[in-house]
Amino acid sequence: MTPIEIFEYKQRWKRDGGGYSVRLHSDLGLQGKDFCKVMMMKQQWDMTGWTAVYEHTFHFEYKQDADMFRNKFKKYADK
Repeated sequence: MTPIEIFEYKQRWKRDGGGYSVRLHSDLGLQGKDFCKVMMMKQQWDMTGWTAVYEHTFHFEYKQDADMFRNKFKKYADK
């Protein structure tokens, strides 16, 4: 997929189904991104920075990816 195709694909699943979100402490933002880059394809996840004080929100197309991410960072992710 080209970068524009990836962007459009992400916009589609975020708009249509909403996907699944996990909030993570901002100190772990880079670790969260690195985890997603290794474990998922680019079009299956996205991150919105600074959604609250000391917080980034990661968005996932599939529930199992959100659950895997939440389990990896369970001490620091939302419940």
